[in-house]
Amino acid sequence: MAALFFGQMRFDPRDPGHEDNDRFVLSKGHAAPVLYAAWAEAGVIPHEQLATLREIESDLEGHPTPRLPFVDVATGSLGQGICAAVGIALNARRIGSTYRTYVLVGDGESAEGSVWEAAQAAAGLGLDNLCAITDVNALGQSRATQWGHDLAAYERRWQAFGWHVVVVDGHDLAAVLDALDEAASTAGRPTMILARTVKGKGVSFAEGLDGWHGKPFKGADLDRALQELDGQLGEPTHNPPIPPPPPRASRPASPPALRLPAYEFGAKVATRERYGVALAALGASDPRVVALDADVKNSTFSDKFEQQHPDRFYQTYIAEQVMVGAALGLASRGAIPFPSTFAAFLTRAADFIRMGGIGNVNVKFAGSHAGSVDRRGRARRRWPWRTSR
Repeated sequence: MAALFFGQMRFDPRDPGHEDNDRFVLSKGHAAPVLYAAWAEAGVIPHEQLATLREIESDLEGHPTPRLPFVDVATGSLGQGICAAVGIALNARRIGSTYRTYVLVGDGESAEGSVWEAAQAAAGLGLDNLCAITDVNALGQSRATQWGHDLAAYERRWQAFGWHVVVVDGHDLAAVLDALDEAASTAGRPTMILARTVKGKGVSFAEGLDGWHGKPFKGADLDRALQELDGQLGEPTHNPPIPPPPPRASRPASPPALRLPAYEFGAKVATRERYGVALAALGASDPRVVALDADVKNSTFSDKFEQQHPDRFYQTYIAEQVMVGAALGLASRGAIPFPSTFAAFLTRAADFIRMGGIGNVNVKFAGSHAGSVDRRGRARRRWPWRTSR
């Protein structure tokens, strides 16, 4: 976090929502205290406010939400932040910005299938403005993670998905800074920095030990931990100045007025086909409108949008979680995304939709093929269910 915020990212602390700021997503949302500490160090929130963490009336919740101006999407439901980061990186393309997107992922979190949907989508879309960092501390909530400190196991997987991979000692600040520079100079594909870390580093009685997940130090343990950490700090230094976001060369022109096709009264048109026509018309009238598809564009008719606005049509293939997660990320940066697939398949991304509600993002979900029901609202059964004796 120190390397990112004070050695790599370009942003205006006075305007955390600036559309050309580099973006940061804390996918491992339970690590929210370090996010708040970084923004306090950057001068965005008062240091004394950090003491209100998790209080009922505090905006510094146990997991970050967009109630705070520097948080784009609500995270904490693991595996979602990296999907949103894909959308945030795509938004830079939409607006013609050079901002970069950074996302911090947990090693325990990496067991989530949505992480690998994001890995596949980001590589397929060639998002070289996306850099992820995995905190490989080898410990999950209740036990060691599935690959522990086997960084080669992580490296093989991310390389197989087409990412540029850098392995570093996560406690070596110079090595982390070098890795971030390498990521920024890598073209054509996203970068994953695998940082080997030790949970509880610097506190002798907790370092590298299981059983401390989410537990605060209290009493004598707190005094001892603070004393040990203070003894390892050097003289106070001032942070280097944070570089501002680079100015953009041009801004999009004003769009034309909305023009919807006219239909004769009484004409019979398939609802999903009408959706595709209307979506394409919306895209022509508003450059914020984007469409996402999970390889059913010829059934939902979102391909009509693709035909007219290919630069704002994003294909995730049959991976509904990253499709919806990317839509949340796009919406958090001002786009108006229309992710569409078979309605029954949207249930696979139900928790993403729930978290989108917490983040209050502007996403328009469209689902065709919801399944058939009888007059009483019961699902129709294709086969007789009575069994013979």
